[in-house]
Parts: sequence; C-alpha cells; structure tokens
Amino acid sequence: MQSSAGLRLIYRAYMAAFFLFLVAPLIAAGAFAFNDSVFPSLPWNGFTLDWFFSPVEPKLGLFYDERLLRGLNNSLYIGVVVAALSVAVGTCNAFLFERKSFPFKGVAYILLIIPLVIPGVILGISILVFASMIANWVDAEFGLFITWLRPGVPLIVLGQFSFLTTITSLVIAARLQKFDMALEEAALNLGASRLRVLTTVTLPFLYPAMFSAFVVAFLVSFENFNTTLMLVGSDAPLTITMYDRMVKAGSTPVLNAVSVVLMLGSGLLALASVAVQREKKV
Repeated sequence: MQSSAGLRLIYRAYMAAFFLFLVAPLIAAGAFAFNDSVFPSLPWNGFTLDWFFSPVEPKLGLFYDERLLRGLNNSLYIGVVVAALSVAVGTCNAFLFERKSFPFKGVAYILLIIPLVIPGVILGISILVFASMIANWVDAEFGLFITWLRPGVPLIVLGQFSFLTTITSLVIAARLQKFDMALEEAALNLGASRLRVLTTVTLPFLYPAMFSAFVVAFLVSFENFNTTLMLVGSDAPLTITMYDRMVKAGSTPVLNAVSVVLMLGSGLLALASVAVQREKKV
C-alpha cells in the first residue's frame, strides 16, 4: 500500500513538473505583453494594454504596427494557400499509397518521407538554388524574368508545400486505413457512380482527418522559420518580421503581444480540430 501511494505521488509530481515545464515559458511570454514597461523583463510596472492598442511610440501597439500587421497578413495568406494545397495533394497521395499498387511503391514512399528528415535550412537552400538556376537559364535563353522563381511569396509557398504535403499525406492516409471498403461496395451495388461514392461516402469519412491536416499544415506553415528564411523576399511573413525586429531593435513587449495573439489563435484552431473529431464520432 505504501509503495503504491509512493508511486502515485511520484507520478503526480512528474506530471506536474512536465506540464509546468511546457506552460511556464508561455505564461512568462504572455505576462510581459501586459507589463507597463518598454522592456519585456522584471520588475512589474503595472498592467497595460498599450502593447496591443497604443497608436503612438514608444509603446506602439500590435494593432497599430503596420509592419507587424503586414507580416501577419502575409503569414495568414501563405498558411492558407499552403495548407489547402497540401491537403488536396495529401488526399490524392493517401489514395495512391493506400489503394493502388505500382512499381517502386516502396521507393516512392521513402521519397515522400524524406522531406521530414531534411533540415529546413538545407531544404530552403536547395529549393532556392534550384529555382534560381531555372530562372537564370530561362532569362539567359529567352529573356524572360520569372518572378515566382525568385525569392518571394510564391517560392515560400513552394518551399513549405514540399514538406507539409508529407505531413498531410500521412495524417489522411492513417484515417483512410480505417475505412470499411464494404461501404463503397454497397453504394456501388445500389447504382451510385464512383464519383458519387467518393463525394458522399469516402470523403465525408475523411473530412475530420482532412480538417486536422489543414490545421496542422497551417500552424506549421505559420511558425516556420528555417525554410522560409532562405526563400523570403520583400513580403516577409510574421516570423521573419519578428526576427528582423529582434535583431535591429531588440526585444520589446510588442513581440510578446504577438505571441499572445498567436497562442490564442493556435489554441482555438486546436479546439476546433478536436470538436470536429468528436462531432464525427458522435
């Protein structure tokens, strides 16, 4: 009995320490967003919302900082585009690898996984070099300046898509493995076309996984730094804008305010994903 009670105490202490380790940095980052100080550090000088809503320096708030808002807008645009493309292609990949047999399928699956194990910096540099090589050749041979192969938003989308498609493919394929093929066969026997079976039977079953994959891809795209840094042009996403602000002006509580907004947004998306999964189960 004493041994069992001691193990429970150790387990609870471990769980408390583990979650404290995860949450403490987030709480600290969030708290300094409300500190009435120009530096994100102690002492606590009082509560303020200036770092969100102040229209003037030296406490220019997030919602009046045009550069940060522009970076946020770029990140939202890139994240939505990349997530949508990744889910669409990931769904096709899931059907390809779960339903079809073709030569060198194992090799193709390994190639699908490779982007996950390549460091983001290496992936970004490789894409930049390859795209620049093609763009320079087209410019030299035909006199065409292809802007989307130069550093900028299109190349960021291409770079992030190259590894996020792997994630969405795996998430959706895991769901597709649980699908009962007898449901499709029954619908076909009742006279439904293959397209109708796909849209009314198979895809509805996959929607929770597709939504979760979209959320994961969007969040990973939004916070991605290593690959994005290699491919960024004049329209920098939020992570690059924050890094540039940190390097040039040092850390200020407005960056903590950005962190609070991102934490709330990520939490809401995670809750939405959980709600969709539970609704489908019900």
